Amino acid sequence: MKYQNLKIKTNDRITILTLDRPEAMNALSSDVLCELKHTIEEIRKDCPRVLIITGSGKAFVAGADIAQMQHMTAMEGKAFGQLGSEVFRQIEELPFPVIAAVNGFALGGGCELALACDLRVASDKAKFGQPEVGLGITPGFSGTQRLPRLVGMAIAKELIYTGRIINAEEALRIGLVNRVTTAESLDTEVMELAREIAARSATAVSASKEAINRGTQMHITEGIALEQNLFGLCFAAKDQKEGMTAFLEKRKPSFQ
Repeated sequence: MKYQNLKIKTNDRITILTLDRPEAMNALSSDVLCELKHTIEEIRKDCPRVLIITGSGKAFVAGADIAQMQHMTAMEGKAFGQLGSEVFRQIEELPFPVIAAVNGFALGGGCELALACDLRVASDKAKFGQPEVGLGITPGFSGTQRLPRLVGMAIAKELIYTGRIINAEEALRIGLVNRVTTAESLDTEVMELAREIAARSATAVSASKEAINRGTQMHITEGIALEQNLFGLCFAAKDQKEGMTAFLEKRKPSFQ
């Protein structure tokens, strides 16, 4: 399928998904979200080792499409928020790691998209924020839920209540991003991280993602039980045999 607002390429089991609507700074309209929904479904079937999401031009995603939202009714606004949240939840629940390569503005829906990814690597030119209150609305694509879980309630409330936009270094300081690199080195840095993950057992990485994502929403006793079950299931997979055999034979494992 050809997409109007997205580009996809895969190399060595690493897929790069680029939001490509530079004339609108990759703003998330309903059409873009529907394309993204369909694309994520297809990528899930292909099951790469790692998915990288980035944007073209000066923005990662500058936000939701304000021109489209301007005249929405309450019911239309709710439906739009549900669509965005559904797509971002779909990304969050992928069984393989997702890295946001934040090349520029990640505001509103763009920040929320980055929050739905497992890891965030930012260019030193990146900007983050949830400026929705300045438009008379709340974050609508699950930002009020994911941001506090990532940076803590007090910092999340300050950012959301003020609508303040922060630079990459502050995003790193508060734990919003994992790494900051130069704009020129962003693609290389992200690809090196993706290759490092892809070289590990896909079975073990996927199980670890499930344990973290699901376990942190549980009581710790239930989370530990979940980890124990997933840990045990790893011993039924070929990767465990190959990984431990390679360790004892003092060679690099060859995971399939």
